[in-house]
Amino acid sequence: MLLTSKSLVRLLAVVGFGYALTAALPLVNTMQSTLVVGSAYAAEEEPPARKTRRVPSMSESVFKKLAEAQELIDLKDFNGALAVLDSALTKRSINANEIGQVQNMRGFVFFSREDYRSAIGAYKKVVAQGEDIPEGLETTTLYTLAQLSFVTENYNDALRYMETWITKANNPGPDPHIFMGQVYYQMKNFPKAIVQIEQGISKARERGTLVKENWWSLLNYLYYEQENWPKVLEILETLVKQFPKRDYWVRLAGIHGQQGNEKKQLWTLEAAYHAGYLERERDLTNLAGLLMQAEVPYRAGRVMEKGFKDKIIERTDKNLRSMGQAWQLSQEVDKAIPVFLEAAKLSDDGKIYDRLANLYLEDDKFGSCVSAANDALKKGGLRKKQVTHLVKGMCLYNQEKLNTARKSFASCRDLARSAEDNTNVRVCAQWITYIDREVNRREQLKAAI
Repeated sequence: MLLTSKSLVRLLAVVGFGYALTAALPLVNTMQSTLVVGSAYAAEEEPPARKTRRVPSMSESVFKKLAEAQELIDLKDFNGALAVLDSALTKRSINANEIGQVQNMRGFVFFSREDYRSAIGAYKKVVAQGEDIPEGLETTTLYTLAQLSFVTENYNDALRYMETWITKANNPGPDPHIFMGQVYYQMKNFPKAIVQIEQGISKARERGTLVKENWWSLLNYLYYEQENWPKVLEILETLVKQFPKRDYWVRLAGIHGQQGNEKKQLWTLEAAYHAGYLERERDLTNLAGLLMQAEVPYRAGRVMEKGFKDKIIERTDKNLRSMGQAWQLSQEVDKAIPVFLEAAKLSDDGKIYDRLANLYLEDDKFGSCVSAANDALKKGGLRKKQVTHLVKGMCLYNQEKLNTARKSFASCRDLARSAEDNTNVRVCAQWITYIDREVNRREQLKAAI
């Protein structure tokens, strides 16, 4: 079979150094193969000089078998490639270097067929040749074995191969430590996972390279599982500065709240809000609630108002009532009333109408007060109906409807007695007495005229 120039270049790379496999992080679950010239994970700095390893030379017959197999691999004829490689292994005079090169290519074929266990078997036979194979092939194969062991959930093997690789690599960077940290994470050994991830981050900082977002995220999760809140907060603060996202801001605020730091929780959410990271209804309603607790209801009302305008917050009775309360506490009665009215119409009970009746009374809108009180009583679900009758009676009194007002106060008194609400029994009784005296006074005055 004719070997193309492209296949020849690939083959020379394989014979010299082997294939390396890059496995994804445990939270990604993807894999890809990468052809590497030299060590896949060589140091970024110039490695110290090492004694060159002398390995047995490769015969022309084995080289041709590898070339033929490479051509078949390029054509995706993996069964044919395996047949050629297996025939090469039957050669009586085959040396250790040739065995390593053939098994390396067999491992890649198995990997390409997603037969990872067979790939592991082939790669094990590569490293079994010891110092009779090129050092680059040995180190990349150890890394590949570590990652394939991880994929097949042989976590102890993954750690063992990676630890061996570190002893043979020239000035390894952060990635091997991150990899081992993720293996320990899968093994639920969080303390050891933390050690490895922190070592990887330290290595990256020493080299002035980027500490990746998912490294910080994993470390944050590990500390969260250990309930090490100072560390969780420290890492989240790093994440919101370097990789600002909604989730990190909300988590940071949540941990502050969990730790009883309500002010920091509020400051964090406000910072995220003004930076445009709060994009969900729950985010905005939580912020508004914290502003209410901090006694700044006007800002809470503005947050809710904008949330409704931007169609982030749904116009439910609960959400509208929250905004109405914010405006009411801000002494913005004219803003509160229409919001409460909309909320009351959506509500299944009369509680919001009851609140409206009180607002109308404060605003001297006595006719609207009476209507709201009637709607509240009609819808029901009130905790203290006697109070609603009391407010209704006061509004009727201010409308000079003394007889109707007296009936409301009488209903208030009777309901209060049934509920053993002595305070409102007394208040409503006083109103009844006052009205009776006022009616009597007016009748006497009329008679005198």
